[in-house]
Parts: sequence; structure tokens; C-alpha cells
Amino acid sequence: MDLLMKLRTKATVKKSPKKELQLRFLKRLERLLRNGYPLITALEKLKWDKALVSLAERISTDLKNGKPFNETLENEGFADIITNHLYFIRINGELIETLQKSIHMFEHHLKHIQKFQQVIRYPIILLSIFSLLLFFIKQSVMPSFMELFENSKESAMTLNISIFIIDLLTYGFIALCLIAVLFFIIWRIHQSKFPIERQINFYRHIPILKHFLKIQTSFLFASHLSTLLKTNLSMKQIFNHLISQNKFPIISHYTELMMNELEKGRYYLTTMSQFYFFDTNLRDIFQNNQHEDMMTLEKDLSLYADILMEDLERKIIKIISYTQPIFFGILACFIIFIYVTLMWPMFQLIQTM
Repeated sequence: MDLLMKLRTKATVKKSPKKELQLRFLKRLERLLRNGYPLITALEKLKWDKALVSLAERISTDLKNGKPFNETLENEGFADIITNHLYFIRINGELIETLQKSIHMFEHHLKHIQKFQQVIRYPIILLSIFSLLLFFIKQSVMPSFMELFENSKESAMTLNISIFIIDLLTYGFIALCLIAVLFFIIWRIHQSKFPIERQINFYRHIPILKHFLKIQTSFLFASHLSTLLKTNLSMKQIFNHLISQNKFPIISHYTELMMNELEKGRYYLTTMSQFYFFDTNLRDIFQNNQHEDMMTLEKDLSLYADILMEDLERKIIKIISYTQPIFFGILACFIIFIYVTLMWPMFQLIQTM
């Protein structure tokens, strides 16, 4: 019952603007701010675009009522990749630079989605056609074959085994997809109820996800820390800000452990080396900058974040490029298997004649 109530609550949330509209809003807002317009005035200028009138008006009203910029966008249903990055504007005050980074990340995110949709389009069409063909074979061809081979026990037995295997693969695949979707929904709803240590341990056992999560966590930590270092805050103050944010639970947890070491008068690098989702290069940066000034650390972290962003993008493109060939290969093997299962009883029948 609790699950149904949460799903119903999520269904009533305000409809998010289309992702292309979100990107257009951010790009035009950043351009106006770069040209010297204050934020509220820039939002007024955005009303020149009819598609952005209501959106700009609602955001402007929320800002005038004292809401932070990232919260106004979050209430309007903007993507997490945008609102998560804009959270730190309230600390560093660098609206234009943070917007530029958010636009850059969101633009690449949209390109990857579009690329994946293009790649997966033809496999889905082929899968739909193949499913209809398989349904036709089961309903029309298989019964005819059973009648044809009813006098040959060996052929009939082979055909029955073939039908059983086809049913097992078909229904097994459908059940696996349904279980995966149901598990994902339940995990997303109840995720916050699990301690962060258990969540981290769970993520560590998912083969592909753990590699991407390590890159993403290292990138976000390096990016946000380099941004906060520009504010000339002390490391303790920066850690407190990273702990207080609730957008990245793993980063909050790791930073809290580092803060505990710092408060005990010990250097946090020892604890940092135990964090599974921190890349070894990130730890090396802190190791090499133990006795350097904050400016050098900020520069190294900023450069490292850019490298991680490129690495993450390259890996995503690589996986997308492998998706179509792998899918076609699996589908081809399935088609060959069905062909063999249909032809093999016929070969047996011919041999007995």
C-alpha cells in the first residue's frame, strides 16, 4: 500500500519541461547574464520567447519570494544533472561559471541520450517483428508440425523439447525484464531508507555500474571541491558544505569521514585511501599537494575533473556503440536456434523414411 501511495504521489508531480526546452532556457539565461543583466532582469527578457514565458515567470516569482535558484529549477522539474550542480551557487556565488558547466554537462547528456535512441531504434523494430513472427510460429506452425510428426515418436519428442526451450527462453526473458524493472522501481523508492554504507556495498557488487559510479563520484568531488576552493574558505568550512548537501549521499558520507579525521588532528588522506568510489588519481592529487597552497590544489582538481569528464564521455560512447552489434548478435543466434529446432525434427523424419 505504501508503494502504491508513493507511486501515486510521484505521478502527481508537476510535469517537467522538455529537455530541449530546459537546455534552451539555460543557454539564453547564461547569455543574458554574461552580457551584464541581473538574474531577475534576465528572466524578464526570456519572456520574449513565447515558449519560455510561463517558465520564466514562475522561476522569477519563486526567486522574489526568497527561494534559492537551484530549488526553483528543481520545483519546475529540471533534470538532476542541472540542479545538483547549481546547488553550490549559494556558496561560491559564481552563477555564470556554474551555469556554463551545467550547460556543458547537460548538452553532452542529451547527445548521449539521442545517440542511444538512434542506436536502439532498429533493434527494437526488429525485436517487435521477431516477436510477432514467433507468436505466429507458435500458434500456427508448431501445431501443424505436431500433426505432421505425430507418427514419428523421435521427431515428436525433439519438437516438444524445442517448444519447451523456446517457451523457456521467451518467458524467461520477459520475466527477467519485469523483475529488473520492478526491482529498480522499489530500489528508487526505498533507497533513502537504507544506510549509506549498505548502499555503497550494494553498488560495489554491480559490475558495470560500479565503474561509472567511481568516475562520477570522483568527478563530482573534484569539481565541487575545486569550485569551493576559489572562495578562500578553510578546508573545514568546505567539508561542512559538502556534508550538508543532500544531492550526493556518497560524497557527503566520505566527506564526513574525512572531517572526523581532521577534527581529531589527523590528516584525512589515510581515510581517503579506503574509499572505494574515489579514484586512486584523486588520492594522489591530495598526496602531492599536502604542502602546497590551495591555489595549486584547486588547479589540479579542476584539470582532473575535466579529464574525468572526457573519460566518462568516452566510456559512454563506447558502450552505446557496442549496444547495437551485441543486440543483433543475440537476435541472430535466437533466430538460428529457432530455425534449427524447426528443421531438426524434419531431418529426423527424412532419415527414418
